[in-house]
Amino acid sequence: MANTNEYDAIVVGSGISGGWAAKELTEKGLKVLMLERGRDVKHVTDYPTTNMDPWEFPHRGRATNQQKEDNPVLRRDYPLNEINPHFWVQDKECPYTEVKRFDWYRGYHVGGRSLMWGRQTYRWSAMDFEANAKEGIATPWPIGYNDVAPWYSYAEKWAGIQGSYEGLPQLPDSEFLPAMELNIVEKDVADRLRKHYNEARRLIIGRSANITVPHTGRVNCQYRDKCWLGCPFGGYFSTQSSTLPPAMATGNLTLRPFSIVTRILYDKDSKKATGVEVLDAETNQTYEYKAKIVFLNASALNSTWVLFNSATDVWEGGLGSASGQLGHNLMDHHFRVGAGGSVEGYEDKYYFGKRPTGFYIPRFRNLPGQESRDYLRGFGYQGGASRAGWSRGVAELGIGGQFKDDLSRPGDWSIGMTAFGEVLPYHENKVTLDRSKTDKWGLPVLAIDAEIRDNEKKMRVDMANDAAEMLEACGVKNVNTYDSDYALGMGIHEMGTARMGTDPSNSVLNMNNQIWDAPNVFVTDGACMTSAAAVNPSLTYMALTARAANYAVEELKKGNL
Repeated sequence: MANTNEYDAIVVGSGISGGWAAKELTEKGLKVLMLERGRDVKHVTDYPTTNMDPWEFPHRGRATNQQKEDNPVLRRDYPLNEINPHFWVQDKECPYTEVKRFDWYRGYHVGGRSLMWGRQTYRWSAMDFEANAKEGIATPWPIGYNDVAPWYSYAEKWAGIQGSYEGLPQLPDSEFLPAMELNIVEKDVADRLRKHYNEARRLIIGRSANITVPHTGRVNCQYRDKCWLGCPFGGYFSTQSSTLPPAMATGNLTLRPFSIVTRILYDKDSKKATGVEVLDAETNQTYEYKAKIVFLNASALNSTWVLFNSATDVWEGGLGSASGQLGHNLMDHHFRVGAGGSVEGYEDKYYFGKRPTGFYIPRFRNLPGQESRDYLRGFGYQGGASRAGWSRGVAELGIGGQFKDDLSRPGDWSIGMTAFGEVLPYHENKVTLDRSKTDKWGLPVLAIDAEIRDNEKKMRVDMANDAAEMLEACGVKNVNTYDSDYALGMGIHEMGTARMGTDPSNSVLNMNNQIWDAPNVFVTDGACMTSAAAVNPSLTYMALTARAANYAVEELKKGNL
């Protein structure tokens, strides 16, 4: 009888990168065990609020006082709400230590944050992969755009990305499905922007993983803008809608929820991993599972947590710590700074549906051939134009039929945008193990010590002022800038802490996402990132995962793993 605890491959985590690892490895014929620390979430049937209307929530979606008391971190931003609390980790169960403020918003369930992500989907450019080497920052990437480009195409064709072809070197085009449309105000502002800046700045539709035509058995986007509740149509990319079904269809995948991977099992003689140790989250029983290769995709910080706890009899700092880089170089995207204003002259214009993306203004600062600013790297903008709805009314200030009639008509047009800027990979921004504090299962927690620094603070000045300058140049009235409360983590784009590099002295992973000291362990989630670029990172995780899975299977066939 076959040993049911032995597999060809183990995938730790079921989010965006874990789902891709499972799909690729099973389709290539491997018997795969996918381990998820949280509960199972079935596509369609386990999206309990996706078809609910606002009035069906007792507090109209707002967080309750009890929720706020129980979740001091989640309450800092939108993840704490009445609409989908079942998709967010509760602070009391999974605490962490903030040496400096870091807002860590997590989803522990099958699918992870692939169910709640913002779906903005962009390729990195060649300059993004080259920046560290050219500027002498941190360590060079061991790969370049040409290494990843075919895997971008591969991932895009399956995931389904809508967008427009623009031919911009700083924002390479993807393999697009038909693009969603800008609304009338956005189109006019885009036209004015191009003319005013002679094509040097451009406003385009935000590229997103929302399908606009039926694709790979999924139904196209219905313009409900309820993506973060789970989409019963499969209108956006998630593990449940896109990568888990084909993996399951192979018959090669075993999915085990409620499985907290506590460490990778390491054999110091062969210098390879032999499997993983799992704590059952329901029974507190411990199990071991064996495999020839391990894909660690628990999300950036959790993958590093697993490495901290692994092979400590060989390296005090854990598996992958020999370079002194494990846990360091934590990054996010800094944002919550920009501008907005009012738009006149479109009172007879409106739009239909709830488009699940906004506009995007690609990076235009510190590009090749330009005069450099007083900071490195750059930023892009995400935003939108819309008309105020009935909620603009304040009940105490209006009464009678005229008041009701006024609120039944669309309000004034406004437009706004927020910048997303690159955070440099500072060695000082780090995570460590805090053994003085434990979670619900008695496991030590992470301590996070990270902050934005002078480079980002200088960049934020341009992020606000450039937004205002562009809006005013396009005829927007009453323009105001803002720079609101931001702390690392709020972008929910954790990157770094187990970076790729050119040799074992400067990195945790090699060019194929293998741990230098355990070549059959691959890390392809946000932990592997060597720098952050200015665009959303999820597409790069998909491409790197597909690339690494292909390499792993080839090496396995050759007997090298």
